[in-house]
Amino acid sequence: MSSSKFPISPHLQVYRLPLVALVSISHRVCGVINGAGYALFIIFLISIASGYETYNITYIILTSAIGKILMSLWIFSLYLHMSNGVRHLFWDFGYGFSGNSPLVSSVIVLTSAVLLSVFTILLYLL
Repeated sequence: MSSSKFPISPHLQVYRLPLVALVSISHRVCGVINGAGYALFIIFLISIASGYETYNITYIILTSAIGKILMSLWIFSLYLHMSNGVRHLFWDFGYGFSGNSPLVSSVIVLTSAVLLSVFTILLYLL
């Protein structure tokens, strides 16, 4: 029997991903979610142009509890994607790679996304 001298790598579920990796993955997921949200927004705009009856149906759906939850999640997705995009813009210029900068910028991205989302959702719900 020939045995390999290389260790067998455990599955991804065994590893604990660092925050920087989780924020990077969430950036990609938010891009997909935003695409679906934009499609629904276009459907909403079409319903406005289609007349009162169609608009009334979409208005009832968007102002329901489920609609508000989905809108809130979409708002958070937009802000998380935007905040991470700003971080990537700094990275494109070569800033934020040394020491703890990636970790600190990940915390800033998450904090700004949560604060902006809470502020926007409070304006939306009131």
